[in-house]
Amino acid sequence: MHTRGWIRLSALTGLVVLVLLGGCAPPDASAPASDTALAAAKRRVRVELLELRPTRFVDWIEVTGTVEAEHDATLSAQASGTVEYLAPLGSRVEAGALLARLDQTLARAALKQAEAQLASARAAYELALDNFRRQEPLFRDSVISALEFENVRAQRDQAEAQLRLAEAAVEQARKQLAHTEIRAPFAGTVETHSVKEGEQIAMGQSVVRLVNLQQMKVRANVPERYARDIHVGTRAELRFQAYGIPPQQATVTFVGNAIDPASRTFPIEVQLDNADRQLKPAMVARVRLARQVLDSVVVVPLPAVVRDETGTSVFVADSSAEGPVARQRYVTLGPSSEGLVVVTQGLRFGEKVVVLGQNDLSDGDLLDVLQTYTVAALAADATTDSVRTLQTP
Repeated sequence: MHTRGWIRLSALTGLVVLVLLGGCAPPDASAPASDTALAAAKRRVRVELLELRPTRFVDWIEVTGTVEAEHDATLSAQASGTVEYLAPLGSRVEAGALLARLDQTLARAALKQAEAQLASARAAYELALDNFRRQEPLFRDSVISALEFENVRAQRDQAEAQLRLAEAAVEQARKQLAHTEIRAPFAGTVETHSVKEGEQIAMGQSVVRLVNLQQMKVRANVPERYARDIHVGTRAELRFQAYGIPPQQATVTFVGNAIDPASRTFPIEVQLDNADRQLKPAMVARVRLARQVLDSVVVVPLPAVVRDETGTSVFVADSSAEGPVARQRYVTLGPSSEGLVVVTQGLRFGEKVVVLGQNDLSDGDLLDVLQTYTVAALAADATTDSVRTLQTP
């Protein structure tokens, strides 16, 4: 039994050796060994390509801004008293319209008193002036003495001074009466009331807020490193995604010269027309500012760029006898924005760059091209690794 086991094991071992020797037999003479090894080493990877064409590239800066009304004022009382009238909330008024009025009883009485004093002073002055005119020829004829004439002149001058004081008192009384009313400095809509009718208020207390929504502005703060890039007239794009308002194109209308030491930013403003009244004060806007615009440059999606310890590179589709083959090309990058980057060195117009599948490539791999894009620019979706087409600017 033991001897038979060894015989069977020896026979099996001999069979395995023969099989292994058969597997190591030299290949068919009709197929060269070098071609067989090359065919076994190369692999084919599915990719999508972008044909490079001259493209306009906008280097955007994105900041967050706040919508403000160009004309937005909280009006205060210039007198103290009891509120008798307030313009209804939401009412649209023209410039000069009455927004609020205080009790005018005392102001009107003071005006009447001042006007009466003015009438008395005017009568006294006219009398003194008439006396002066009658005494002047008598003085020239030496009928009265110089002392008597100077007394008449002094009476005229004193009466004139009293008249001027009375006129000033009337003007002041009229202003006090006008201060009991608050009128619109510009056309707009009554937004809020700070007081109620019948309430006693003090001078300087806020009463009503008036807002004009026809002209709006977006105010934002830009990092100081862009101070030399942003100026009045810089192209701006404003988006209000949280409110469903379409994007708006505009230009920068104001650039601040002072840097905020706390935030290291400087302010800018962009004016917007708001005829449809969709924009409201305090809304949040995404403001994109065109830092620079480059024409006829090479642009590729950022995900197409491969980074390693040597530098940055892309895979270019090259021609070979077996079909398209991947060639790794090291490149120099320029500005980037919205998933796109400018290639300043290393690529030429007309070449085709791998924009999908590049992470699985090695230099020399054969390419199975699924699609070739011929548009001017592409942007990659970082979350799904898919590619969407952008319109040529």
